[in-house]
Formats: sequence, C-alpha cells, structure tokens
Amino acid sequence: MTRRDHETETLIRESLDRLAARAPDGHAVRDALARAGRKRRPAARLALVAAAVVALVVGVVAGTQLLTRPDLTPAAGRPVLAYGPGWLPDGFTEQYREGGPGTTPQVRRWFAGPASITLLAYSTADPEWSQAALRIASIKDQVLVRGRVAMVTGSGGYAQLTWLADDEHVLSAVVAGLPDARAVAQRIADAVAAEPVAVRGELRFGPLPPGLAERSAAVQGTGPGDASSELTAADPAQPSIPVVRVAAGPGAPGVTGAAPVTVRGREGFFVAPKSGRDAMVAVRLPSGRWLTVSGSRPEAVLVAVADGVQLDPSPDYRWLGRPTS
Repeated sequence: MTRRDHETETLIRESLDRLAARAPDGHAVRDALARAGRKRRPAARLALVAAAVVALVVGVVAGTQLLTRPDLTPAAGRPVLAYGPGWLPDGFTEQYREGGPGTTPQVRRWFAGPASITLLAYSTADPEWSQAALRIASIKDQVLVRGRVAMVTGSGGYAQLTWLADDEHVLSAVVAGLPDARAVAQRIADAVAAEPVAVRGELRFGPLPPGLAERSAAVQGTGPGDASSELTAADPAQPSIPVVRVAAGPGAPGVTGAAPVTVRGREGFFVAPKSGRDAMVAVRLPSGRWLTVSGSRPEAVLVAVADGVQLDPSPDYRWLGRPTS
C-alpha cells in the first residue's frame, strides 16, 4: 500500500467513525417516528428523517466498499495465466509472462544463464489446437503425463513435451540449453499445477482504431529494476498477427533521424517505417520511462493510440527475477 493509499484509507475510516458517532441507534429512530405519528407532524419531516437514515446507510456501505476493494482501479480485463510449475531445476528465475483475452496463448518463461524453460497453455477453442488429441495420437514418440498421452520432440539439450491437461487446455513444456532436456521436460510436466497468476503491467489500452482489439499483454525483465510492459492489438479476424504494439520501459528507443511530434502533450518522436520495420512514435514519460507505439498504421493513428494509453501507477513487477517456490 502506498502512502497516499494509507492516508486515503485513514480519512475514510475517520469519516465513518464520525458518522457512526452521530448516527441515532435503531431504537431512537423508531421512537422518533412513533412520536411524530402521535403528534401528526407534517409528512415532510418524516421524509427528512427517512432520508437522513438512508444517506447514513449509503455512506457507510460506500465507505466499506472503498476499504474492502483491493484496488481503487480494479484489474478487470488483465490476463490470468492458469498454470504454473510445481517443480523447476535450481537456479531458474521467472522473467516473462504473457496472456490475453479469448484464445490468446498463455506464456510463462524462466531463465538460468543461457538455458530457458517455457510453459505454454493453448485453448482447444483455437482452431489451431482443436485437434490436439489427434495430433498427439499421430506422433510415434509418446510418453505419459499423469496418465494422459503426450507427445515429445527434440533431443539432447532441447525438448518440447505437449499434452492435454483437460478438454479445454493444451499444455506444452519447452526446455532449452539443459543436458537431458527430455527428462527435465517430463519432470516439469508431471508437476504442473493449476495455480493462476496475473499479468499486471503498467499499460492499459484506451480507444483503439476501428477494426482492432486487444490481443495480448506481457511483462518481462530480469527484475523490477529493468521491468517493461507490452500490449498488442490485432484484427479479430487474424488474432495471431499483431498490428499495433505499445511498450513502456526504462530503455530509450532508437530515434535517430526521427521527426518531432507531440505525444501525450509532450515533445515526442516519429520514426518513419523502413524495410522490415514498422513506423513508431515515442515519448519520454514524466517518470523518466519511455512509451513507444509501433505498427503498420499512419503517424496520426499511432499518436492517437499513445495519447489514449492508460498508465497504471502500481504495476506488479515483484515476481520478476524470483525463483518459483
């Protein structure tokens, strides 16, 4: 909790305490209404008494909701990754998470030097993975993961093991850069558990150009100090192909030869597209971090996307660089 959050909570609690101290108890209100009825007071006075009671109740309920909500800006729409490893080799730390709405693949990645371990989850509602059971059955190189048939590919220092976790999810464990990668992938797969974690970066999309929808959100870094966030948007008819990317991080983008442009009310840069590289707008945020928006869209569209991006003042970067317990 930030200092501002603590001060806000303290003010709310003090306000509720004052309201409660001034509030008549139930017996007093009932007696007052009874006396009013016996004395045939005007209906307007009864209405005022009732309104005061209602206002008190509403105020207490609203204050209670503020105190019990975990976040004054709820994390609606942030991706949740459904699976985690119950076991990993020593020395690996988590440095990447990605997910999104609908059938967007879920990705978690750990590193130890040049070696990496990736856990992916696909939806069987995705046409590409709807026939996963048949694909697994057609592979000769098969193993069992908790009694379910899985397929394994690769050899030596690389292996990928893929299996159906249930009727809705296809999971894949990818091991690279480790001796006997198949045995490591098998042990990881056997220990995978349904333990949801969230992806909460510092960016949220505002209005998007017509025909585009949010595709994915990702957080990466070796630790909180070099953390970065990325969002992508795509045409819903081709969700696997990002059209616009938004990123925020500590590193300055390359803006050699860029033209000046106003972004978010500040002096920014526009880098024209080149062969193999999309157009990009960039601006340094008040925090000192850099916001970039790139994609196959005109300058004005990229600037509009950047202007609409919402910045979360309290992203969750604590897990970056930590070993999985």
